[in-house]
Amino acid sequence: MAKKHGSGKEGGGAKAKAGGKGAPPGPPLSDLLRLPPGEAVDLSAHDSRATPGGPKGKAAGARETAALAEPLGSLQERLYAASTAGDVRRLLLVLQGMDTSGKDGTVKHVIGLFNPAGCRIRSFKEPTEEELAHAFLWRVKRALPAAGEIGIFNRSHYEDVLVARVRSLVPHREIRRRYGQINRFEQSLADRGVRVVKVFLHIGYEEQRRRLLARLDDPDKHWKFSEGDLEDRDLWPRYRDAYETALTRCAGEDTPWYLVPADRKWYRNWAISTLLREHLAAMDPRFPAAGFDVAAARDRLLATP
Repeated sequence: MAKKHGSGKEGGGAKAKAGGKGAPPGPPLSDLLRLPPGEAVDLSAHDSRATPGGPKGKAAGARETAALAEPLGSLQERLYAASTAGDVRRLLLVLQGMDTSGKDGTVKHVIGLFNPAGCRIRSFKEPTEEELAHAFLWRVKRALPAAGEIGIFNRSHYEDVLVARVRSLVPHREIRRRYGQINRFEQSLADRGVRVVKVFLHIGYEEQRRRLLARLDDPDKHWKFSEGDLEDRDLWPRYRDAYETALTRCAGEDTPWYLVPADRKWYRNWAISTLLREHLAAMDPRFPAAGFDVAAARDRLLATP
């Protein structure tokens, strides 16, 4: 059984901090949030309001998230620059979670810290007729980031073992096959230089109610609500079971899952920004050496009128 995150108090969770200014040394946030491969996942053992390794409160969280823009931008530039010299590496962020868990908010507040020109964002919705005519991974493979890019999947290939399972859209034996196909696919990505960062946004049942009510009570947010949201909420236990199975069966040493408590939006934004910084820093992309005589080029430029 996965270990329970710390308390739900502001700044609570783990004693060790990760990435905060003036914080004592501690394990990387990726170690705190990583679900150990091979262990059965029990979502009830994780507090969706916890803030493991996080800043002390919302204001500090906002400041520290904003402070990550410069290092993230620098790492992104290095990643792209390295690709111009043949480095094939890239990063893929996979976002999954129940309705209102903050997938769109993550794209807005976290990916907004990057240069959009180097990002490839794809949201996977109900398959089209063309997509249904192919294997379920077909549309996913077409959306992968290119070398030097940062890709973001807002929902992903996991919909085909989540919604498809809960709604019984395909036989159960086909769902079982898909877990293996996903594992082989993701491992092949890791083998080809794709850093896969899979994040499950863990929102609580009552917090989801509050967020859905906020949409219903604000006319400007009615467009974000559909009656299907209530239908899915009625199936909460089945979705939880489907997620627990996917998180358990599709976690490899090179492609683990990270569980981010998502009831506190400020923590969600800080945590995912920090995870991305840690992964990009571990990739350690380098600016390529000049393929020309720098001194000669400089002298020639200075010699021009």
